[in-house]
Amino acid sequence: MTPYATATEIAAAVLGKRASPVEVVQASLARLAAVEPAINAFAERMEEQAMAAARAAEAAVMRGDPLGPLHGVPVTIKDNVAMTGYRLGNGSRTGTAIANGDAVTVQRLKAAGAIVIGRTNLPEFAHRVLTDNPVHGITRNPWNLAHTPGGSTGGGSAALAAGVAPLALGTDGGGSIRCPASCVGAVGLKPTLGAVPFEAFPDAFGSYAFTGPIARTASDTALMFGVLAGPSSFDPWSLGRVTPSGTVRAEGAAKGARSGWLAQPGGYPLDGEVRTACEAALRALEAEGAVVSPLKAPCLDGVWEIYSVIATAGHAGRFGGLEESAFKALTPAFRRSITLGLSWSAAQLIIAQDRRGALHRAVQALFNDLDVIATPTAMAPPPLVGTDGGIDTGWYAAWAAPLYPFNMAANPAISAPVGFAAGGLPIGLQLVAPFDGEQRLLDLTALLEGQLGLLKRRPPL
Repeated sequence: MTPYATATEIAAAVLGKRASPVEVVQASLARLAAVEPAINAFAERMEEQAMAAARAAEAAVMRGDPLGPLHGVPVTIKDNVAMTGYRLGNGSRTGTAIANGDAVTVQRLKAAGAIVIGRTNLPEFAHRVLTDNPVHGITRNPWNLAHTPGGSTGGGSAALAAGVAPLALGTDGGGSIRCPASCVGAVGLKPTLGAVPFEAFPDAFGSYAFTGPIARTASDTALMFGVLAGPSSFDPWSLGRVTPSGTVRAEGAAKGARSGWLAQPGGYPLDGEVRTACEAALRALEAEGAVVSPLKAPCLDGVWEIYSVIATAGHAGRFGGLEESAFKALTPAFRRSITLGLSWSAAQLIIAQDRRGALHRAVQALFNDLDVIATPTAMAPPPLVGTDGGIDTGWYAAWAAPLYPFNMAANPAISAPVGFAAGGLPIGLQLVAPFDGEQRLLDLTALLEGQLGLLKRRPPL
């Protein structure tokens, strides 16, 4: 199999005995070895474990065992997702905890036959939309090594774009699946709250963080989402959710779809190249029958004030009590976030939570007249590595303006690749749907793939 074979192609070839899981994983690890010195995507490489799993997968094929939908497919896991016996590194000098069990998502991927080849890099405790940390260093964008692949699932997105593995498991607490997908020209799906169980978030009932798939195609994203989704007693929001199909249907996906184009969420400035690419993609949807109109959404103004209070208060509550030596070991940006969180009163936190509830209701009301909300995924192309981007900066608020509002509102949102800036850096379009509307988002993304013809472009690695 070639480095850029899709998960769908690999799984079909393994099922039909046209490809060996051992050979697939060997090719994946060879690609990892070739590109890792340039992109630095991994916190922990798992070559021996992956090859052992590949040999077991091949034996299952030869025995004629029933095979899962991802049998023999390489996948990467973000370094904040639990895997039995592995350190939850979180990109931090203080990340020393060893997981005593697999996360539900990891269990499901393994049960479906996927083979984990490594744990991917992230910013410290996933608190930024760029990827670098003092433990594993800077992760770089395969399209241009001077730029970031986004964050916080930046290691997974970089490995994906570089052809190491066709699937990456990410988490998204403020854009951390959609942002890196956009930065590398991939598809990233933040599901509906509870569609994919996320039992690792400390506040089970006030969660604004999600776990989900990043892949190079809509079909692979749907396939992985179908494996990940489903109820778990560990996540109360997962109970009673809709079971996804695991497939896409591009034909007719846009016909009659009422789409609202919100170019500048929160009133933040939009880069001209990003606007041009996104509006061209929307015209492609119109050509297929979508009805696109400008959207005014005052409810999305001022969301940063809500998000920054809730997110930094969470950092303060969970890390503010560290002893002095451990606190000093944290990165400056994360220390600033904790310090900001400690400045809020209990009343201010409650007000922010109440405003989040009002935001959720206002966003749902928008869907009385719309099927989809369209925004840029990010307000400008990927920035240079070394950009601060801490949660206490105005830069985060502005660049990621389309992202964190839908963590607060908890609706499903996808980033679809729609073009490239003049410097060769990818641009993404975000599509947002009502609760449990992932299928429409995946189908529209598949339609855009066919219309825009971007799938054959590869990074210059």
